[in-house]
Amino acid sequence: MSQSTIFEPDTYPSEQFQEKRQQDEAATLGMWAFLATEILFFGALFASFYIYRLRWPESFADGATQLKWYLGTINTAVLLASSYCMALAVHHARHGDSKKLIRFLLLTILFGVMFLIIKGSEYVIEYKELLIPALNYSPISPDGQHRLPQVPLFMTFYFVMTAIHALHMLVGLTLLLILVFLARRQKFTAHYHNPVEIIGLYWHFVDMVWVFIYPTLYLLRHP
Repeated sequence: MSQSTIFEPDTYPSEQFQEKRQQDEAATLGMWAFLATEILFFGALFASFYIYRLRWPESFADGATQLKWYLGTINTAVLLASSYCMALAVHHARHGDSKKLIRFLLLTILFGVMFLIIKGSEYVIEYKELLIPALNYSPISPDGQHRLPQVPLFMTFYFVMTAIHALHMLVGLTLLLILVFLARRQKFTAHYHNPVEIIGLYWHFVDMVWVFIYPTLYLLRHP
């Protein structure tokens, strides 16, 4: 077996593939298969959320009013900007422009970090407002308003869904840092850039999940 790696131009495609297109399609198909399992996972969370929301619409609407919709809106804009930068990174990878590839990968990482900082700030606010079930939840808000009985269930869904999404963001940021490291070592060319494309698919998927989380948790404020 060859000791070289797929990141060396002379060994691309790898020996188990007949041609470049076959290896690229196999890698892309693998990522789509993985994303399909992720869709099933998040789909179960969304389905469960809406089943309970139909059961207790007033409480879930009350729960939504406890969230800071403006921070969710800002984070949505931040993630859309990151997706745009990721798309440009893939574009420049296809043209073999390593300098611009690195630039837009770093911008994507910057927006991703901004998202996590804003999300972390939300968690701090929610802790101070006594909104974390099993930790410091109170049926009475700091301003003296009574919360409806199933608000803790809403908040549980909120923390589970957003925390799992944030974990996927952390995985994505790690992958992007690896791409930057490899791009700095000139591992990607117009001939070989498939890793950038498949990680780009993952990043766009994570952004798409948030596009569904945002209205589900922040905007459905009426029973």
